[in-house]
Amino acid sequence: MSKLKDKTIVITGGTGSLGQVLTRRLLQNTEAEPRKIIIFSRDEAKQHQMRVEYQHKIKTTDEVIYHNFERLIQFQIGDVRNYHSVCSVLKEADIVVNAAALKQVPSCEYFPFEAVQTNIIGIENIVRAIREHNLPVETVVGVSTDKACKPVNTMGMTKAIQERILTVANIYAPKTRFICVRYGNVLASRGSVIPLFHEQIKNGGPVTITTPEMTRFLLPLERAVDTILMAIEEAKCGEIYIPKVPAARILDIAEVLIDNRNIEIQIAGIRPGEKIHELLVSEEESWRTEERGDFYAIQSMLPEIVKTSNFLKPLGHAYCSSDTLMTFEETKQLLKQYHLLNPNELADEGEHFR
Repeated sequence: MSKLKDKTIVITGGTGSLGQVLTRRLLQNTEAEPRKIIIFSRDEAKQHQMRVEYQHKIKTTDEVIYHNFERLIQFQIGDVRNYHSVCSVLKEADIVVNAAALKQVPSCEYFPFEAVQTNIIGIENIVRAIREHNLPVETVVGVSTDKACKPVNTMGMTKAIQERILTVANIYAPKTRFICVRYGNVLASRGSVIPLFHEQIKNGGPVTITTPEMTRFLLPLERAVDTILMAIEEAKCGEIYIPKVPAARILDIAEVLIDNRNIEIQIAGIRPGEKIHELLVSEEESWRTEERGDFYAIQSMLPEIVKTSNFLKPLGHAYCSSDTLMTFEETKQLLKQYHLLNPNELADEGEHFR
């Protein structure tokens, strides 16, 4: 039986790209339909738009908000930075997916304490609310990033701390299972490189890349949601679930999108806080990492959580974006598969990839 069936699921940052696709997937699973999905975020405009979309209203003025708390999808204004609003939304939660985040690398570099408040204090508020009020939350999933693995930028550093806060929470609040997922760049997500390249191409170029050697993991948003759902079903306390995903050269992505257009590529240099290659599993983590089908699982390093390792065959090496790169043709096929070759197709797909 699915761990989601007849459960109340809170998605913090639920109006974002991940929250919207996760919500759609939860509603599609008729065999394990949750009792309620609570979308918790501080953006009232996005909540209004999402609420109208799910009620299938023709006009936004058709919406009747007064029945909000009677519906399968419930919307609640709040901020993970605010302990009291976190306590309020978690009081009836069975499962919490923390998708609230500051995730743009440059923004976090210039406003590091803002990243601390959302990415660190936000998750601490969730753990603290469960612990101090003895809330009967079954599972908390933290959504992390490859940038948390041997981090060199503020966003990655704050996400790495988030992972550790969730791990140790299994000791402080042992009735709840705290787990994480970690993955790389989501195809065509807001602020990512593919929409930028499309915009530069539409303007006649040049297309700017940081360095010809730069590589990144790439995955569709649906695959990110797969990772969350699999972790909820199978992950043990303190584990980090990671999808096996392809990686590509950023230069190849640019050349695929340019195609046969007469557009120049310019080398702009590495931006503050960027790596040339990303890691999803570090060498140090690899000795407590095992394969589980299409995923990797990293065990906690804390002996109070993992008494003995059950791993018969640990991964034993780092999982880096430079290890198994797609060829130029493979990169082209991946972008074609997800309708990303043409900027008009990308716009039509809308939230499907954002």
